[in-house]
Amino acid sequence: MKKDKLLELFNSLTLEEKIGQLVQLNPDFLNESDTVHTGPISSIGIKEEMIPYTGSILNSVNAKQIKTIQKEYIEKSRHKIPLLFMADIINGYKTVFPIPLALGCSYDFKLVKETAQISAKEAAVSGIHVTFSPMVDMVHDARWGRVMESYSEDVYLNNQYAEAMVTGYQGTNDPHNNIASCVKHFAGYGGAQSGRDYNTVELSKRTLLEEYLPAYHSAIKAGCKMVMTSFNTIDRIPVTANKWLLRNILRNEWNFKGVTISDHSAIKELINHGIARDEKESAQKALEAGCDIDMMTACYANNLSRLVKEKKLDISYINDAAFRVLELKNDLGLFENPYRGADEDDEKKYILAPEFRSKAREAVEKSCVLLENNGILPLNSNKKIALIGPYGNSKELCGMWSFTVDKDNVITVKEGIEKYSNNVQYCTGSQILDDYQVVKELNSLFGQEFKNQELVDESLELKCAKEYAKDADVVIMALGEHSYQSGEAASRTDLSIPKPQMNLFKEIVKLKKPIVSLIFSGRPLILNEIKKYSDAVLQCWFPGIEGGNGIANILYGKVNPSARLSISFPYHVGQCPISYNFLNTGRPNTKENIGNRFVSKYIDAPNLPLYGFGYGLSYSQFEYSKVSLSSKKMSMDTVIEASVIVENKSEYEGVETVQMYINDVVSSVSRPVKELKGIKKITLKPYEKKKVDFIITNEMLKFYRCDMKYDSEAGKFIVYIGHDSLTNNEECFELIK
Repeated sequence: MKKDKLLELFNSLTLEEKIGQLVQLNPDFLNESDTVHTGPISSIGIKEEMIPYTGSILNSVNAKQIKTIQKEYIEKSRHKIPLLFMADIINGYKTVFPIPLALGCSYDFKLVKETAQISAKEAAVSGIHVTFSPMVDMVHDARWGRVMESYSEDVYLNNQYAEAMVTGYQGTNDPHNNIASCVKHFAGYGGAQSGRDYNTVELSKRTLLEEYLPAYHSAIKAGCKMVMTSFNTIDRIPVTANKWLLRNILRNEWNFKGVTISDHSAIKELINHGIARDEKESAQKALEAGCDIDMMTACYANNLSRLVKEKKLDISYINDAAFRVLELKNDLGLFENPYRGADEDDEKKYILAPEFRSKAREAVEKSCVLLENNGILPLNSNKKIALIGPYGNSKELCGMWSFTVDKDNVITVKEGIEKYSNNVQYCTGSQILDDYQVVKELNSLFGQEFKNQELVDESLELKCAKEYAKDADVVIMALGEHSYQSGEAASRTDLSIPKPQMNLFKEIVKLKKPIVSLIFSGRPLILNEIKKYSDAVLQCWFPGIEGGNGIANILYGKVNPSARLSISFPYHVGQCPISYNFLNTGRPNTKENIGNRFVSKYIDAPNLPLYGFGYGLSYSQFEYSKVSLSSKKMSMDTVIEASVIVENKSEYEGVETVQMYINDVVSSVSRPVKELKGIKKITLKPYEKKKVDFIITNEMLKFYRCDMKYDSEAGKFIVYIGHDSLTNNEECFELIK
């Protein structure tokens, strides 16, 4: 529809019809059907007369249902304005990929873009118009369950993944291949205090601007069509009512023209934050701040018209927001075809297509991180295997947010291994949890009963596990947290593997058999004992539907692991939050200060993590030359080439992710000890050498100075190039101004 026609349509709407465009409900309000529920699902108290004006629907997820709802809605609509259908497509629709945090460990931006393209294709033919993804919140605290949805603790990586996901989802805006993306959670949600979900965030303006905001900005620059506000406060003002963020930064500085939407119930929650007396005031503050759509509350629907009539709210706020929603619908072509790409025949044709599953398997192979290996891997197919642990034959490999997955399509570890060996004995060994309350709560919320099949006779299972282990050449332990222990509202103070599984592990250790540990989780776990008593450790995350195949391909050497940690694994939960790019204190804990009590350190744990950012092993062995610089001096309009020679010192062809970090030695504000500024992935044949070059520009050296100007400062810089963030392979240069 041309803009003049869209304006004509818009001007014909009543005030209530405009307000309706700003209301999002789930399908239950329009259609008696099965649907995915998130957040509180009790009656929200919306006025019945406003329901027919609803502008968008949350989490309706198949073509037949969506077409039915759309058809019935339009038939009753005076202006035939179609609904927008939005859904949580986080790490895949039916072809479920590894969780975002796992994909972050691939350091492969092309791969991540391809996973978004496949997710968009499946979602588009199923009738979905918008995905609430990517989530690019900066994460430093593994206690926060939603680390699983983000990609990294690093600014550079998050920027790259934000762009990759947005361009992957949105493509050329083809109705049959692409959907709109909604970046979230704007802003700073990953800084929730104590790692507790929905909690307060206290960040300095400099930290917010320099570390937390860039990834959202990258999504906006990539053309992201929507932005979701976060639950938290910034500067003690809830983001959903934060004018500085939603108008000054997002609209004015970044020139965002798209639609903003609250997170589930966040507008009503302004009351709990203590900045609004009631739903009426919540509605006014949120809309004036710049939040266009109210997700799953009655605040806008019941109060905006009254606020205008009482002259407490300028109608221009409603007009601007409602017209943005219509522009999005028009941009997606919904006025010409309200069903867009929804097609039951295409669902059958494209969903879980063989090439999609192949890409999912590749994603597993590139995201599982090899943390330990004393040479036991890769396995010989002649070895007799005892596969023990709750994840050995589990279909629960997709993570909390994979509501749309058909678990029958998930390949288990046992199924994957059996393609290489016919000499495998399996038993679960123990229960996955000692307390299933977290499972029962979510099952109840989703209208599901707790299945007693999750419970096992542990004495019989332990006896079986010991018998199989004694008879085996190698024991593969498949352990981890329950999928409901990660994700939204899954904050934890204990990051250990659940007790029943650790008890099982300790019993198997006593048998002194070679152990390969597979760890399944949505966050970093505390793996000290696993590390100590395992011959190999593979961090598998929640790997998705091709998990079993991808993991088996790594175990048996068909694939050489190449993934690197995109988040630090703490030695102890007491270290959280933790990240590689910390600021030095006035009393740093250095080698020169060993034995000095009065430095910044713990007395019962190291400062450094168990496994640091960028770390990951391969079956290959790579060796680096010293860093070489093309010049030791650099001006603002020149560049420096930094290079190393990398050699594969093994008989395995492998992929090495070469990482470049920079440290600004002296500046007007304290700067991180290291910041990732570039990566290069190279493939080296056995004993092959390659030169790897990085170009250092002035842009890489900029930061928010003491005067809050974003610029570089003259002085000394250290360049590090190596295998991970702990590298000491360095060289210095000077920036001259």
